[in-house]
Amino acid sequence: MLHKTTSDLQLYDRFATHIIDASLSLPERMSMKQYPADRIRNVGLFSHGGAGKTSLTEAFLFVSGATSRLGNAQDGTTTSDHDPDEIRRGMSISTSVIPIEWEDHKINVLDVPGYADFLGEVHAAMRVVDGAVILVDASAGVEVGTEQAWRLANKYNLPRLLFVNKMNRENADFPRTLESLRAAFGNRVAPIHFPIGSDKSFRGIVDLLTNTALVYHDNADGGFETVPIPEELQGDVETYRRALIESIAEHNEELMVRYLEDDPISDDELFDELRSCIADGSVTPMLCGATQYTLCIQPLLSAIIRELPAAAERTEPATVNGDETTLTADENAPLAALAFKTVADPHVGRVNYFRVFSGSFNSHSHVTNTSKGEGERIGQVFHAVGKDHVPSESVGAGDIGGVSKLATVTTGDTIAADGSSIVLEPISTPVASHSSAVHPKTKSDLDKLSQALVRLHEEDPSLVISRDPATGETLVSGLGEPHVRIALERMSRRSGVNVDLGLPRVAYRETIGAKTTSEYKHKKQTGGAGQFGHVFLEIEPLEGVDFEFDDRVVGGSIPKGYFPAVEKGIREALNSGPLAGYPVVNVRAVLTDGSYHNVDSNEMAFKIAGKEAFKKGILAANPALLEPVHTLRVTVPDSFMGDVMSDLNSKRAHVSGVVPGEDGESTIEAQAPAAELQRYATDLRSITQGRGSFSASFDHYQPVPTHLAEAIKEESAARANGHAA
Repeated sequence: MLHKTTSDLQLYDRFATHIIDASLSLPERMSMKQYPADRIRNVGLFSHGGAGKTSLTEAFLFVSGATSRLGNAQDGTTTSDHDPDEIRRGMSISTSVIPIEWEDHKINVLDVPGYADFLGEVHAAMRVVDGAVILVDASAGVEVGTEQAWRLANKYNLPRLLFVNKMNRENADFPRTLESLRAAFGNRVAPIHFPIGSDKSFRGIVDLLTNTALVYHDNADGGFETVPIPEELQGDVETYRRALIESIAEHNEELMVRYLEDDPISDDELFDELRSCIADGSVTPMLCGATQYTLCIQPLLSAIIRELPAAAERTEPATVNGDETTLTADENAPLAALAFKTVADPHVGRVNYFRVFSGSFNSHSHVTNTSKGEGERIGQVFHAVGKDHVPSESVGAGDIGGVSKLATVTTGDTIAADGSSIVLEPISTPVASHSSAVHPKTKSDLDKLSQALVRLHEEDPSLVISRDPATGETLVSGLGEPHVRIALERMSRRSGVNVDLGLPRVAYRETIGAKTTSEYKHKKQTGGAGQFGHVFLEIEPLEGVDFEFDDRVVGGSIPKGYFPAVEKGIREALNSGPLAGYPVVNVRAVLTDGSYHNVDSNEMAFKIAGKEAFKKGILAANPALLEPVHTLRVTVPDSFMGDVMSDLNSKRAHVSGVVPGEDGESTIEAQAPAAELQRYATDLRSITQGRGSFSASFDHYQPVPTHLAEAIKEESAARANGHAA
């Protein structure tokens, strides 16, 4: 049966195990029986932020009988958004796994964040699901996150359904949404549902495949009745139904002939052929509903089971001792699972969520982390229901589960049978585009910071932890300012490590612009043996090399044994230039002459003499500040090209060319000072409405314009005075 009425649902056998008692926790009310892979659907919910993925998950739980009331994201009462940061912000930050039982099948729903800062979560989820439901706001149509989810679903070759949500919202417009979807993704988008009403009058759907109308009750209990199609919709329904059947029939020559000859095609034939169309991407079904009032949720659940692939249908490439092989969801095969999410739980320690591609993941067993070549002892495995863990003896092939307290396993690692050498393809991680400098607030925070940052990276591999060798700062890099800020706030809450965030210091350099000579005599007499060192230096600019030292001393005016001490002193002086204290580069120093004392000269005296002679000489050699310049590749839709180019010009960038790309996008190639790019991730997102992306890499140093150099010197002096204070 395609859809069930309220009475049907009450008779359905799974409800016998769902005792709806508010005094029981969700796991206590949920039946976690084992399902074979052919009755498991692993499905990710993807969309632009705010389209209603978490609300849809709540509606799934409610209409399936797993919960007795609908949670609300804004109130912090949902099953999937359980983290304190998610509750406080009213949005998803990390992926939650919610199992749903429906029509004697198990649907593992992955509720995935929709905001661009959490794109790493999207990649991880798409790596382990077998199908996608992409949500669209009925009043907003296609948004940036919709396009991003579609592109990534293409990359991962995921069959998908489109669900137009919030049909009960003001300005909800189904035809306009369909038009925007087809404009973005082509005519493959085909409605299989047509709404009955919209805005406050939305009350149900017409199923275009079965040509039946479903009208929902007013009491938000999820129940509905099958009624005749309203007369005023007959014309539109016939037009949409004919277009749908034609789209499906085009996929099959026999059906097309029968369609053209007006030979009836059964509903079962349409369903079967539609499934094939979804699998190869030639048709993407479009459904609609309103999660807030659980309207049209049952048909979506049934469509997921009927039209999206079962876990048993997936074949997974892997390597064994370097040789390629293919895994299937065979419970009797050796274990091969992929850890796709790691959580640093403050109560139970590190928790790993995994997808089993073959074999069974058994409690109280031994496995191998083949990505790292380390053995692991397994405790209790479980099925995740949001933050709650339902213990299980095993997690079977094709299913998703979790385990805690593994010593070596992190996101992207392969967990295999003990002694196995099977390795699965790891998870793709998006490139970080924004960096923040992290400064611990106290000595205690400094002592704990390193380990806390390691845990942060384990939980979210799209965060990159590094140390800038030029400035000595600890950097945390992510997909945007909010991504980094939220992650560090979470670290502070869980680990008690408090930090200040700031923009990283730019790694300026200093150099000289002219050739000069310098002399310095170091003479110190304090009773007994004194110190004496006397040197003449010749200093000149040097292209392509940071520093070079040479000597042209003749006649033994300085013994050769003191030459290394002079060089060592100069190298110390290179660490802090005279303008703003930045390292000095592109300089050649030649020791040309000097003098010494038989008793008072020593290595320390000549080291000091060399250092002071260089510092004195560099001041007379037209010293200048240099700034790092990065090579930029900025990919944007052509419609934003002018705005992006104008912004780059304001950042002192030099555009070297534009490379046309696909899908109406082009890539701008340019070079720009690093100081102008510190907030470029935020700027580009604002200019392109989130549709632009970029990469940057260091290229060379160039002189800082005079009007900017003064400000850099003042900032450096202020920082030095602050440290001194």
